[in-house]
Amino acid sequence: MTRVLLAVAIVLLMGFGLVGCSSGTPKIETVKAPAPDPIARVKTMLTNYANGMPVTSEADSFAALAAQVKEKDAAKGELVEKGLAEIRANPASAKTKANELLKKL
Repeated sequence: MTRVLLAVAIVLLMGFGLVGCSSGTPKIETVKAPAPDPIARVKTMLTNYANGMPVTSEADSFAALAAQVKEKDAAKGELVEKGLAEIRANPASAKTKANELLKKL
């Protein structure tokens, strides 16, 4: 008889424990992250070049990055476009050109 009562008590306790787990699904919220600032990306890239980082495959995205900067600020976009084109054409001059561009931005 005590075994039956113990089994019933265990089943009831497990049932009460599961009641809290099935209280519904949480509400899903969608949060939009702000778009990254293209000028900040350019400054970070130029700082890396000024510190001696070599020009690698990111040079393929220079035109798109310059276009993003132009959308935000046309004057700075022109500077960035010309400067990044010079860096891409002559990667050995990246350090000095990056320092010049950083001063202008």
